[in-house]
Amino acid sequence: MKDDSSRPSTGPNMQYLDGNSYWVRLTSLTTLEAKGSLVAKTGNKQLALFLRDGKIYACNNRCPHEGYPLSEGHLSSGCILTCNWHNWKFDLSSGETLIGGDELTVYETELDGDDILVRVIEPTTEQIAAKALRGLRQGFDLHEYDRMAREVARLMLAGVDPLEAVRKTIEWTYEHFEFGSTHAVPATADWLALVEREVADSPKRLTAIVESVGHFAWDSRREPRHPFAVGDRPYDAGQLVDAIEAEDENRAVELVRGACRSGLTYGDIESALARAALAHYQDFGHALIYVYKTGQLIGKLDDEDCALQLTLMMVRSLIYASREDLIPEFKAYAPALQNWDGNGKDVPAAAQLQNGRLVQILDTISGGSAEIHQTYDAIMQAVGWQLLHYDMKYQQQTDKPVSQNVTWLGFTHALTFGNAVRKMCERYPELWPQGLLQLGCFLGRNSAFTNPEIDESEWLVADSQAFLTDHRESLYDHGNPEFIVSCHLVKILTALAEDVSESAQSAALPMMLAGVNRFLNSPLKRKHALRTAQQAIALVASEG
Repeated sequence: MKDDSSRPSTGPNMQYLDGNSYWVRLTSLTTLEAKGSLVAKTGNKQLALFLRDGKIYACNNRCPHEGYPLSEGHLSSGCILTCNWHNWKFDLSSGETLIGGDELTVYETELDGDDILVRVIEPTTEQIAAKALRGLRQGFDLHEYDRMAREVARLMLAGVDPLEAVRKTIEWTYEHFEFGSTHAVPATADWLALVEREVADSPKRLTAIVESVGHFAWDSRREPRHPFAVGDRPYDAGQLVDAIEAEDENRAVELVRGACRSGLTYGDIESALARAALAHYQDFGHALIYVYKTGQLIGKLDDEDCALQLTLMMVRSLIYASREDLIPEFKAYAPALQNWDGNGKDVPAAAQLQNGRLVQILDTISGGSAEIHQTYDAIMQAVGWQLLHYDMKYQQQTDKPVSQNVTWLGFTHALTFGNAVRKMCERYPELWPQGLLQLGCFLGRNSAFTNPEIDESEWLVADSQAFLTDHRESLYDHGNPEFIVSCHLVKILTALAEDVSESAQSAALPMMLAGVNRFLNSPLKRKHALRTAQQAIALVASEG
């Protein structure tokens, strides 16, 4: 038994021992012996007490899984408590979770005569954060989305910056992306932009954080470490572009580390990364989108370690990016870029860019090479038209070759890539020729998969702000189990909102809004079982 200075006197119900713990008299041994288990309250805590083999156990009465009362659970030999709702099991002697995930809080007990005393420890903010982050990391391997939500909620309710969950997630996962950045990076940048809009709405803020954390966790799930080179060399922008072009990851990483060591920021090397991203029509536009959104995400997290980690992921993704301009379908791109003279004053009409062969579309764009912004608007109007007129039979068909595996999500990339082109080329105007012609590659590729007979009037948007507000609201309950789908929803709405805000007078906006409206209100087929089987048979048969 503890001495009198460390436990309550017989009068008051509780007595503080130090800054964050106290002993409290909850009930009597006689009462607990009669019932075997009972529930008692202290402050806002609800505790379950159990008696087994003459020993008293106390724990939080709420199962950390879904909050069902553990007092209704089953206590077996060895003081193992089972929550009967989902069979989670806890060792009450240690609080260890034997089956399940989240940790259970247990309390020290002792007797003072017939009184049962329980020591309640109020953890510090630092202790709450450490425990929640530990639990968050443990939830990654099985991708326990609900557990991730609970652990981030614990951070938030303790007053800890919930962005710390994102920072730690990047620290834990960045070396587990074999090919560098994925959609998780731009999606997180856009989810965190929504967090900034929802300062007073905890459930929405939590949703955006967990979507971010969950996407990183999913894309790196059970992947081994792929360490980055640890050396560094003096930074030179040209050398970084050359190293990426040569697909020399170690040299590129050493240059980035050298830039970091010399005090340069992502903004200082972004121009080189943008040049490398647009050096080819590559990775179906992802490369430039990732460059743009990585900078945004770094700014929102405001952490030097995260900045380096995200930049290394970015560089690795550029190293491994597929270079579509080197395949026959896009062979017209390189000559068009070489012949770009910046003197063309024939601004194309959007109708000239909506359909046709790639070489014709690129020639038409080059005709407006001296009128960059007007030509860009015409291109984006054509992008919107193509999105509005996507022929959905291509996502339903099962008997066509791989080259016709063209889906709704693929069509949206022209719009998000166009947004990245505008933002990056406004910062680095020398990249406009590449940006505009690569948008032309999207138009040339998508042209064959459109249906001009679709009724446009059904999808026109009368109030762009109301449209964006309504659909951004729906993001918080999007209902899509795949991160690849939810991230496209948040990406396309964020890009469109940015365009509406910054280019309100653009003639392209009505068509872009209509295209996005149709996309958001159309079925999206995500699994192609029969098509995959047909194409597998065709390929294997062709092998001889």
